[in-house]
Amino acid sequence: MMSSSAAYPPLNAPGGNMFNNMPGYEGIGAAGFLPPPMPTEPVPPPQPMPDNWDIPALTEDIAREALKDFASSHCCYGSDPADKGVITNMEPFNTFRYRLETFTEVRSHESAQKPYEGETADFYTQPAPQPWEVQAKPPSLFTNHTEEIRVPYTSSVKECDGCHAKGTKTCQNCNGNGYKSCTRCDGSGKKEEQDCGRCNGTGKDKCSKCNGKGTLECDICKGKKKLLTYIKLKVEWKNNENDYVVEQNSGLKIDDLDSVSGKELFKNSQYMAYPLLGFPDHNIYEASERLIKEHQSKFAQTSRILQQRQTVELIPITKVNYKWKEGMHLYYVYGKENKVSAENYPDSCCCVIL
Repeated sequence: MMSSSAAYPPLNAPGGNMFNNMPGYEGIGAAGFLPPPMPTEPVPPPQPMPDNWDIPALTEDIAREALKDFASSHCCYGSDPADKGVITNMEPFNTFRYRLETFTEVRSHESAQKPYEGETADFYTQPAPQPWEVQAKPPSLFTNHTEEIRVPYTSSVKECDGCHAKGTKTCQNCNGNGYKSCTRCDGSGKKEEQDCGRCNGTGKDKCSKCNGKGTLECDICKGKKKLLTYIKLKVEWKNNENDYVVEQNSGLKIDDLDSVSGKELFKNSQYMAYPLLGFPDHNIYEASERLIKEHQSKFAQTSRILQQRQTVELIPITKVNYKWKEGMHLYYVYGKENKVSAENYPDSCCCVIL
């Protein structure tokens, strides 16, 4: 066991913060981050690509039912175009969506204190573990979570400065008197030449905040009179996600695709992702290469990367042209949910809901 004089400076050392010279926690309270340890796992080899990239073509019946559902979900839309319109052409514009998720762990620390409740004051007993040596159990992969941990061997007990170890503070509402001037008689004790019924002629109202005591429990030590001071380690797990959708020339806005899912063609989770070399659409390979580099550059220096996951979906998009009342119209059916976009639906009116 390391002696206290060798391990850490005395509690009353010049400079104030007793944690300043603790190995791994120097300059506590200053802005910055705790650099993660360097990764030791090798980059994995490329993953084989699946062979089946097709998605079944949309049938006219499904396209019509999708438009019917769309019309019925709008109170101002009539059902005739969906029921009686004649589909003249259906053209697929299926596209790919690539998603990269990087699951990271970030650690930061600060000096903290809490009301003392009998915890062991273990400061000085042995050197504290380094920030990245403190045990913290991560949540399920690719889920966000935050945990605060009291670092072992950093705890000490001190008297509460806020109340000078009394456990109570003077009530500011009544200046410690326990009462205030009666609001009904303005402190005179009389109302219309009779004793005030509110204060029984005393001219005083019991302070409602301190219940007449004149003191309140100290809000710092919660009446315990002492504080436990320690180093608090904050551990944040975060799933960082970026998507890329290959441009398609159907006329449907790419933003519309954010609300739908597609057919999952590829999903791979490992310590370090590798660009999807050999993917049939070169745009996906380029997107995977670019996003992997961006995530490495953005997260590797300030976070510990625990896992990366790549997903490729084939999103169905069908442009449907149809004829109704001598006019030509179109709509889009997209996503596994068969969602519809029909900006110029031909049978609509202005509804007034009373």
